[in-house]
Amino acid sequence: MSENYEWNLKEIFPNKEELNQTKQSMEQDLEKLKAYQGKLCETSENLYEAYSLYEKALEKFDKLYAYGMLFYHLDMSNQEGIKQYKEVEALGTTFRTATAFMTPEITYEKREKIENYLKQNKKLQRYQRNIQDILDEKEHILSKEEENLLAHYSELFSAPENTFDILTNTEFKFGTLIDGEGKEVELTDSNYSIYLKNPNSKVRKQVFDLMYQKYSEFINTIAELYLSNVKASTVSAKLRKYHSSLEKAVMEDDASIKVYQTLIETIHENIEVNHKFVALKKKMLGIKDFHMYDLYVNPLEVEQDKITFEEAKKEVVDALKVMGTEYTSKLTEAFEHNWVDAYAKPNKKGGAYSMSVYGVHPYVLMNFVNSKRDVSTLAHELGHSIHSYYSNSNQTVIDANYTIMTAEVASTVNEILLSNYQIGKETDTKKKAELLYELLEMIRATLFRQSMFAEFEKIVHEKIENGQTLSSEDLNNIYYDLNQKYFGNNIIIDQEIQYEWARIPHFYSDFYVYKYATGISAAIAIATKILDQGEPFVNRYLEMLKQGCSKKSIELLKMVDVDLEEKEVYQSAINFYQEKIEELEKLI
Repeated sequence: MSENYEWNLKEIFPNKEELNQTKQSMEQDLEKLKAYQGKLCETSENLYEAYSLYEKALEKFDKLYAYGMLFYHLDMSNQEGIKQYKEVEALGTTFRTATAFMTPEITYEKREKIENYLKQNKKLQRYQRNIQDILDEKEHILSKEEENLLAHYSELFSAPENTFDILTNTEFKFGTLIDGEGKEVELTDSNYSIYLKNPNSKVRKQVFDLMYQKYSEFINTIAELYLSNVKASTVSAKLRKYHSSLEKAVMEDDASIKVYQTLIETIHENIEVNHKFVALKKKMLGIKDFHMYDLYVNPLEVEQDKITFEEAKKEVVDALKVMGTEYTSKLTEAFEHNWVDAYAKPNKKGGAYSMSVYGVHPYVLMNFVNSKRDVSTLAHELGHSIHSYYSNSNQTVIDANYTIMTAEVASTVNEILLSNYQIGKETDTKKKAELLYELLEMIRATLFRQSMFAEFEKIVHEKIENGQTLSSEDLNNIYYDLNQKYFGNNIIIDQEIQYEWARIPHFYSDFYVYKYATGISAAIAIATKILDQGEPFVNRYLEMLKQGCSKKSIELLKMVDVDLEEKEVYQSAINFYQEKIEELEKLI
């Protein structure tokens, strides 16, 4: 494989000697930091000096951890790589232990005292956002004794999720199916989605029935695990003086309850648009009885075009020229300076991701298989990378790490712009229709489906917080009714779908999934404005990317006229969805 398609990790550490020197230097910084334990807040200068040491140590740790993880992921069977990764994981524990005293000492100090430090000592303003976040959390922090007690119970709180993972990933056997070629194949959780897209409806029905037959057998056990998780969440929120578990979750996300509620309300008001796409799917498949297991088959799929990595690079750069020369020059730099490890290799980690390395540049892992879909993945991951580049270049290592609320925006903006470019230049009607369908399916799955999940979580948590006792049957009914609401009358809502909630692992990370829906809504709004307004808006957007997490996520998005607390952003995304449905209708 050409070196042009492989990472150059020497840009992080040119040799082992420099890596070891950095490690020693970081440990020295942490040793110096210990001197401030117990007297961090005695003076503003103490607070500044401790934060200065923390910043230096964090920047070094960021490079050490990144090197260890990236080296390991290139060949996960390499013993040297395994050892290196274990070492940086242990280093992470050392780092967290050495810095653990800082947040509690600020928390238990008088708020007025710390705020006066921030006003009086101008050097401390470098760390204002981080310190202010700690102060804002102050009212939700318990006494030292209570915090210590909760810390000892933390492993018990994660028991439901751990048990669910073991049960469904290692102990569930779903049985065998007969595939489209008449071969007997074992159904697994990983190949389920593949067979659900099979053009043969009998295969799709088989896998659907097999999957939910197994979940139905264990539905009472899984219900107990999930409800235990919800109860732990609600109890924790109550102990920490939040009004609800939802309030706790959204505040930790840099969001608000209004964001959550406005998303679901706007989806409800426009639910017929999703029904319209479901009806169009049914029409394209040309079947009288359209079932839930028919939802994922692509009625327009044609033979996949093969594309080289060089062609993919050119397509991404061409599609993103609308972002201006500064942005595309960074893309070119990413390709010329080996930011991307492109192709699959034996024992290389699967999937794709972008990893920021502060003070160096981001690294993108891919497993390129010459598919058109890989182009979208490349654009997505480079969206993360350029976001990290701008953030790292303009913020301290402490303020550079943007939140989950904004993390998926830049990557999805790139996907939308790429899709728009591909659809616009495609002359073959069938291929254009397929591209439109794939875009629509992404929006349906990310905006509407994730909103349905978010609504399910909200209903269940509220019922538990109101003192109601729920059974597996109650959970099944709530989920089944939501499917009826979200998918409409043009599809048969099979009884088996009532068990689908039981196989969604995200539900054990309370109120996580709504961020997918807010993310794509913000991305569509931004991409549309980029296409409509050009350079002036692009400059505002890039300015937002440069902020890292130096401001709250909601405030950052307001810099580009995206207010997640208002219906306009979600309405804009839904309008875009409807326009693309109408475009597809004209083509078929």
